[in-house]
Amino acid sequence: MKIIVTGIAGAIGSHVAEALKEASHDVIGIDAITDYYDPEIKEANIDDLNNVGIPVIRKDLAVDDISKDLEGVEVLYHFAAQPGISLSTSFEDYLKNNIVATQKLLEAVSKHPSLKLLVHISTSSVYGAHADSDETSLPKPTSFYGVTKLAGEQLALAYAREKGLPVTVLRLFSVYGERERPEKLYSKVIENILHDKPFTLYDGSEKHRRSYTYVGDVVRACLLVIDKIEQVKGEIFNIGNDMTITTGEGLAIVEKITGKKILIQKVPSRAGDQLETMAKIDKARRVIGYNPTVSPEEGLRRQVEWHKKKLHKSQNKS
Repeated sequence: MKIIVTGIAGAIGSHVAEALKEASHDVIGIDAITDYYDPEIKEANIDDLNNVGIPVIRKDLAVDDISKDLEGVEVLYHFAAQPGISLSTSFEDYLKNNIVATQKLLEAVSKHPSLKLLVHISTSSVYGAHADSDETSLPKPTSFYGVTKLAGEQLALAYAREKGLPVTVLRLFSVYGERERPEKLYSKVIENILHDKPFTLYDGSEKHRRSYTYVGDVVRACLLVIDKIEQVKGEIFNIGNDMTITTGEGLAIVEKITGKKILIQKVPSRAGDQLETMAKIDKARRVIGYNPTVSPEEGLRRQVEWHKKKLHKSQNKS
């Protein structure tokens, strides 16, 4: 099938695109290459994608016309978004990248009858401080990110109801693994521990319980939905690991893998942080056969190895 992946230069989008290509699909990416974090990281991901024959179109969904780029599209994965809950990110950025861009994409793709499924990627942040319920619970987001991602998924479902757009929504839970964004927990702590630098930890966050979900398990879920297109249309699915650990337990795993102690510096807690995520994935298990298989110990071992290889490459270049 012809498949388009927005936000393809990001961690999850790039992994999904590679898996789709490996499954013999015709994959094309769209990405604005924003400067939310170092664009060189995204450029490295794009190089990896180009090396396996995946072209990337550099366009901003909120600004640029992508109608011609969507010709013949059969499946569209919408990963492009303004991520995170950083206080340095303005509400206008969340509005532009999570709502305006999504609406323009939905309007453009609704004019292409070739579309069989649009997979809208959402987040457990729509649930709010405690993401421990199934998909029928009332969302109570506590951050600009959660609010605008909820609006984006509701826009997608509105297009499904009013225009018959074939849409499914995946709410992802605390994804980690290779290519994780540099400001996220495990990416940051692993880089700091490998470079013997102190790690800043928000006060109290070591007690937060999370459904940390390895990126490979998320990739499998993303591929499973296109095998069950009729069953997933108009539906929302939680995609996460139903085995939870605290952030403190996760940090202890990293220490065990690296054989080094984390130099922790505590800072005041930040507003909008989720206190608990516990993925209820019964629906995903039942409908698409989703079952996470990678433990935090194994997933973090893989991520540490990836960071070590990246460090080795940079040392060789210098």
